[in-house]
Amino acid sequence: MLKPTFRIYSIISLIVVMTIVILIAFWIPDLLKKNPPIRSKPISSGMVYKIKLDSLQVSYGTVANNENLSDILSPVVSGQIIDKIAKETREIFDVRKLHTGNRYAFITTRDTAHKTLYFVYEINQIDFVVYDFRDSLNVYKDKKRVNRLIKSAQGTITSSLWNCFIENRLDINLGLALSDVYAWNVDFYGLQKGDHFKVIYEELFVDKVMIGIDKILGSVFTSGGKDYYAFYFDQGVNGSYFDENGQSLQRTFLKAPLKFSRISSRFSKARMHPILRIFRPHFGVDYSAPRGTPVVALGDGRVTEVGWHGGFGRYIGIRHNSSFATSYAHLSGYAPGIKPGNQVKQGEIIGFVGSSGLSTGAHLDFRVYQNGKPTDPLKLVSPPATPVAQSSMVQFQKLTTGLKLKLDSIH
Repeated sequence: MLKPTFRIYSIISLIVVMTIVILIAFWIPDLLKKNPPIRSKPISSGMVYKIKLDSLQVSYGTVANNENLSDILSPVVSGQIIDKIAKETREIFDVRKLHTGNRYAFITTRDTAHKTLYFVYEINQIDFVVYDFRDSLNVYKDKKRVNRLIKSAQGTITSSLWNCFIENRLDINLGLALSDVYAWNVDFYGLQKGDHFKVIYEELFVDKVMIGIDKILGSVFTSGGKDYYAFYFDQGVNGSYFDENGQSLQRTFLKAPLKFSRISSRFSKARMHPILRIFRPHFGVDYSAPRGTPVVALGDGRVTEVGWHGGFGRYIGIRHNSSFATSYAHLSGYAPGIKPGNQVKQGEIIGFVGSSGLSTGAHLDFRVYQNGKPTDPLKLVSPPATPVAQSSMVQFQKLTTGLKLKLDSIH
């Protein structure tokens, strides 16, 4: 039998626990509604998201793993408002698309109440959505101010374009942009030691933080002793790249169907097959690349075949016009929507490098057919697209003269 003293202590302990539970259930949530959780040190001056902080302050947080809008807003606004946001503002922004790690902000009054007037979610580094709670709910999207800084860079090839950017500690995205500019003109699989480039480009900044590269304004790539100039020029429709004479750098066909790989086997009428160990023709080019590397269409065309094709494994065939067709073999898979009869655009991802069929390792077997006969892809001559219009030549020459002088002065 329990002693009276022990019984009294048990009753007191029970009362204390029940009191704590009541406080947690009723008092703390109410406190949180008045004082939203501060995820960062509040800022109370200047302007954020185009909202003046005269008598306000802003604090930032980031979306946690498995956190949703209700988790974030329930301490500061009613469930009715959260439900209204979810159901009635989906066309502006679907709150189910909150991403873990993205930043958000509470903009509150600077007094002791810390009443939440705005909630802002950053969709990406530029776009954001504002939830204005001041009167009735008002939701809108906006963009941060983007600043552009013109910069220049240069590099000399020792082994590959990729390694050149790594060695010179240059943004690899600039390398990708450069390879896109010269995709029709420079054979990046045939670069020689000593080939070099100079480039003038725009870097984008938001809130004084560099967020990426916008575009290349002008560049010169010297390969095999020949200078290939490229200048960005907008004739009023879509900007494109032209050489110093106003000829388009774009061609009917790309130089290659994938980026940053190496040629492991060339076009040959008698090649030792790596598996069959016999000499047989190899009417294509093998590009060695990691499994899963995107493969793109060499030019606009219609898909003629998708599926298993004997020793070629997973295979795609494309007819480009009445004269040219291309094929892509040993794939690991196909891009969504790649089906026989569908149209594809130049540079569109159609599949991924693999090792299906008769293959010793991950690579792409790429072939070009002209009038039904195989032709060496590396010797394919592709006509240029439309040049700069005569009516725009004066403006084009004025632009390129200044850029060419700047390029030539880079040392």
